[in-house]
Amino acid sequence: MRIRISWPAGQLTATLDETPTGKALAEALPISASAHTWGEEVYFDTGVCAALEHDARQVVDPGTVAFWTEGDALALPYGPTPISRGGESRLASPCNVLGSFDGDPRLLSTVRDGDPIRVELA
Repeated sequence: MRIRISWPAGQLTATLDETPTGKALAEALPISASAHTWGEEVYFDTGVCAALEHDARQVVDPGTVAFWTEGDALALPYGPTPISRGGESRLASPCNVLGSFDGDPRLLSTVRDGDPIRVELA
């Protein structure tokens, strides 16, 4: 499944794997929210509740589309966060891995805290 994430300065598409959380997210689309930034990560509330999956991870590759179960939020790292060690992308806590961006995730650097952000099927 492909989704499009857009904000005032740009947009990216991502391919999601067939996971329980990915399916729950797809059923909730479209979603509009206010973006938050944390180091080189964008996150925002989805209104979706999901349990932590068995393969949840805290350290992921930049460009991973992750779901932060503690905040019911998508977590979109494109580089280091304040708790990263070295250049890794370390999320606040283990997150469900949903998929990855199709393009350059560094485009997320144009998202500003408070920007409106929208997620829809691509």
